[in-house]
Order: sequence, then structure tokens, then C-alpha cells
Amino acid sequence: MSNNKNQLLLFFDRPTEPCFMQKGDDKSVFQLPENYYPDKYKHAASSLGNRFNTDDGRTIAVRNIAVPNLQLPMELPYNDQFSLFVPKHRRMSGKLIDVFMSMRDVEDLISLCSYCQLRINPYMFNYCLSVAILHRPDTKGLNIPTFVESFPDKFMDPKVFRKAREVTTTVQSGSRMPITIPQNYTASDAEPEQRVAYFREDIGINLHHWHWHLVYPFDASDRAIVNKDRRGELFYYMHQQIIARYQTERLCNALGRIVRFNDFRTPILEGYFPKLDSQVASRSWPPRFAETTIKDIDRPVDAIKLDISTLETWRERFLEAIENGAILLPDNRTMPLDENRGIDILGNLMEASIISRNQGYYGDLHNMGHVAISYSHDPDNRHLEQFGVMGDSATAMRDPVFYRWHAYVDDIFVLHKKKLTPYSAGQLDFPGIRVSSLGVEGSAGANQFGTQWEQSTVELSRGLDFTPRGSVLARFTHLQHDEFDYVIEVSNNNGQSVTGMFRIFMAPTTDERGQPLAFEEQRRLMIELDKFQQGLRPGNNTIRRRSVDSSVTIPYERTFRNQADRQGDPGSAQAAEFDFCGCGWPQHMLIPKGTQRGYPVVLFCMVSNYDQDKIDQDLVGACNDASSYCGIRDRRYPDKRAMGYPFDRVGRQGVNSLSDFVTANMATRECRIRFTDATRLRGQPKK
Repeated sequence: MSNNKNQLLLFFDRPTEPCFMQKGDDKSVFQLPENYYPDKYKHAASSLGNRFNTDDGRTIAVRNIAVPNLQLPMELPYNDQFSLFVPKHRRMSGKLIDVFMSMRDVEDLISLCSYCQLRINPYMFNYCLSVAILHRPDTKGLNIPTFVESFPDKFMDPKVFRKAREVTTTVQSGSRMPITIPQNYTASDAEPEQRVAYFREDIGINLHHWHWHLVYPFDASDRAIVNKDRRGELFYYMHQQIIARYQTERLCNALGRIVRFNDFRTPILEGYFPKLDSQVASRSWPPRFAETTIKDIDRPVDAIKLDISTLETWRERFLEAIENGAILLPDNRTMPLDENRGIDILGNLMEASIISRNQGYYGDLHNMGHVAISYSHDPDNRHLEQFGVMGDSATAMRDPVFYRWHAYVDDIFVLHKKKLTPYSAGQLDFPGIRVSSLGVEGSAGANQFGTQWEQSTVELSRGLDFTPRGSVLARFTHLQHDEFDYVIEVSNNNGQSVTGMFRIFMAPTTDERGQPLAFEEQRRLMIELDKFQQGLRPGNNTIRRRSVDSSVTIPYERTFRNQADRQGDPGSAQAAEFDFCGCGWPQHMLIPKGTQRGYPVVLFCMVSNYDQDKIDQDLVGACNDASSYCGIRDRRYPDKRAMGYPFDRVGRQGVNSLSDFVTANMATRECRIRFTDATRLRGQPKK
């Protein structure tokens, strides 16, 4: 059965090539029942069954089953784009997930996949199969190939693929040189927003956003797949952290903080030309010109009819609920937005998944905001254009307006947070615990963070359909930082050992004018860097924590994991070291870029009482190390405190600066992020 599990991964190889063609490194071919072939292949079904078999490959006999009703998922044309933000697409994918989940065993799932792979839109098929593998008990342990392997066209310059096809045709596999992706190819230096393109267009960041929405799907008949612990709060916090990080990157690059997109009737100042081609849809992603205004959408082909006034109505209902401290339920009862559940309830309403408490009244503000922006170039389909990059979770973060839109969504959540009672000094304190010093040590120097460019490679061959086989590498440039250690001195005066929860954040110290940030501004820019528990014996304790062990990030090898490196069957000891989740902020983007002079930031550490913070649960699997932004699969969020604690609420009376906020169990350290404008190859030591 474990071998059967592995066969499911073959459907991610060359996703638009029919599954009766060779798949994977071992040249596997699915032997289909004749009735599985779609009409365009039926006349040649008997010959196709043998044409791609080779002596050195293997044949996989596909079980002939009664295929369930797939009418709804098949309504999405094979060569269209697929978006989780479009309500009709969410319904279609929810139905397909249900069908995949209902298969009685892995062999039936393989059979259904072989039928669907020839008919269902490849983007939707990939997404739904990934969700099913993550949630079916008999497919746990399968490591889903990263999205950039299957659909690299969503992440890089299309010139790469033209060069790749030339190389695969003319050069033997072992002699192929990596194809270099230009670092800046979507705009020139004349566009100020291009200064932060390294962040917006980073492959790892966009993979994180796609994978988060994979782990937290919108729709399924099995509510347990959707209704995960504190899902709504995590939707809020993960995006809030993206905005805080982006704000800091802008300040590092002499750009002002984000101008929130809070007026749906004013033009969007920034244009964006993605320079991406869709290999499935066989067309370029449409641009958005500067000064574009979103308009009412009437696109029967997508089953979307949306007036801008509807977005405004949904927004007003959110604001009314926050002002009243309660939401309206479908039966006209109310549900309070208290300090424990309020943010989770609001997050689920905003995301508008099937666990929204009242989608009929509060609508689909977040998703339809994405949709309205993504169709601003062709709102009534008169030009037969598909949505822009804001309409796809794998590409949305490339667009500057993503951050303007989510900054405004975050503002709505903050209105609720501001109504909560500030934490008192007593609530924040950990009696008997004193953090006497905090610092950073690494190759960049004491209390210095070093950053530079790094060139890495990603394998493209899995996503290069209808080309000769063999490895094809693309070389791309991304931000990287030097590894470092936190060094924290803590005294425990309780007379007995205790366990502390260490919470580490970073924030800018000045605004775009060089003026010190007030606490209320600075707390919203706090970037969570790490969270971990540590025993503290009586007396003085020196705690060292490596940056690579962050609870926020996953390492490069997991962001860009190569399935071919995996050994052993799922669940085996060999495979255990390779089994991990792909959800997590990329380690190479843990620290902001900084400046060549050294950008000033403040490092913050708090030690809270782990006995009050901990969640008692057994942890299984190896997907637990990026829990801050992703939670833990099939388990509760591993912290009782509010996400972002202690900076999720306004400061208590008298707190005007971070120094006013600090209690004995906290410490700060002024640091600098020094950027070196040099590029090194991954794996080479710093010069």
C-alpha cells in the first residue's frame, strides 16, 4: 500500500501531459481502462495504452471504478486560470475535494485521479489532490511536491522556459548549465516600488502564501478539514505579519509606509506588469495600469456579479459589528466579540470560508476585494481576459496593491483589538523572572545582522511539459542573512526551576522622517522572529538560541524541496527525516534587508510563564517547527496567548514608548541590519 501512496505523487509530474505518458524518474505509465480516455483520445486508446511503455519503465494498472459525478468541477475549462478567491471556483474545488476524500482506498483514489487528470483543470486538480493527500488518513506522510516544481510559470520570467526548452532539446541532461533568472525584470529603477520587488516577487514568500491556503482550504463537506483551531485568528495574524514585514522593508528602502486601499472608488496609483505567462492558459497574465479604478463586475462566465457598493455595505457591517462588540447571526441572535474568541470570529467572517458565522450578511469582503482588483482591467469580460495576479494565492503577493489591500483589512481587525482592555503590568509580568540582557552574536558582529544577495537553484523539469526529460535548473537571486544566535541572560529568583516561553520580536525604531516611533506605531510593526520554551534553573541562566531554529520559518531545503531526494516509503525510518510540511516563512527572508550604513532596529525579548501559555497535546509528525504562522497540522495552536502577544493590544495608560512598556521579564537591544550589496552562490562561504 505504501508503494501505491507514492504513485499519487506521479500526478504532480508534468501536470498537463496525459497520465498515460511517462511520469517520474522511473518512467511510470498508467495503464488506463479504455472507457477512461476522453473523446479526443478514444480513437487511439488501444495504441496509446502501449505506445509509451518502455523496457526500463514500469506499468501501473489502473482499477476500473464507477466514476462519481464530476459535472461541477468540470465546468472550469481545462485551459483557464483557477482562483480560490472566486466563489464559483471555491465551490468547484470543494466538490472535487469531497470526491477525492470519499474514495475508499488509495487504489480507488489513483484510479479517480487518472480519470480526472485528463479532464480537470490542472491548477484545480493539483490543489484539490494536495488538500486530499494532506487530510486523508491513508495518505499521511506523503510529501507533496512544491508548487514551483509543478507550475514554475507562476513564479518566474517566461524567458526561462523558452531557454529551458532549447537546452533540453540540444544538450544532454548531465551537461546542462543552470538558466539564470534576472533579478529585476518586471520594472526599471524609474518605478520606486521596484525597490522592494525582491520581497514581493520572492519565490519562497509566494510559495508560503500558496501553501498556507492549501493547508487551510475554504470549502469541503467534511467541516473538520476547514474548521481548524483558531483558523480565523491565524488568517488575521499571518497576514498582519506579512504587512509588518513589508512595512519594514519599505522603510529600509527609503519608501514611505503603505497607503491603505480604503476607498474603493479612488484610482489605484500603482500599476503592475507581472511579466508572467501561463503555460496552462497559454496566455500572458494581464497587467494593471497606473491609476486604474475598480468597477462593478458582471462576468456571467465566472458567475460573478458584484457592485462596488456591495463591498462598501459588507465593510460597514464589519465596522458596525466591531463598534457594537457583537456580530449578527442568521437567526437574528448576536454573538459577542469577546477577548478570547472575537478575533477568531472576525477572521472567519473576513476569510468567508464555510465556517463563517453569517456569510449571507457579512459577505465575502476579503476575497471579493481581491477579485475586484484582479478584474479591474476587464470587469465585464468584453475582452475575454482572465483575472490578474491578485486573483491567485500563488501570485497575489507580487502586486504592490496586495499590501495596500491587506493593510486596510488589518486596520479593520485592529479596530476590534483597540476595544480590548490593555494588558496591565501585572498581567505581563512573570514574578521572580528577570531578563537582565539580550543580544545577538554572529559573523556580522555583536548586535549586528548581516544581509546580502544569494543565488540559489530550483529544479524545473517536473513542470516542463512536452519536453525531453532530464534535470533543468534555474538560478535565481534572493535576499539572505548571516546566521546568528540570540544570547539572553535570565535570572530566576523563584527558588525552584520553572519553564519560560521566550518571545522574540524586531521592529524599526524610526519612521520615514527619521523620527522615533511612538509605541502605538511601533507595536504594529513588531515582527515575530521566534517563540520557544526553555527551562530555567534557580539563579542565573544564559540562553543561546540559533536563528535557524525559528518557530516562524522553514529552511531553504523545505521551501524548495526536491521530491527526488526522498528515500524510503512514507512512514519508514528512512523517510521520517524528509517528511515535513512546506508551510512556513522562508528562512532566507527572516531578517529585513537593512541598509549599507546599518538600519536601526530594536530587538525585544519577553519571557512569559509557560505553565500558563502551554497547550497540553501530543505532537506527531515533523511539521511543528513553523507553528507561529502556520499552526500545527491536526493539532491545536501551541500557545494559549493571543497571536502577536504582547503587542496585539494597545499599551496600558502611560505607555508612550517601548521603554515604558517593558517589565522586568522583558529586555530590548538596539541593533543594526547591515546590507552588503554583493552576491554569493548558495553553499559558498561569505567572503
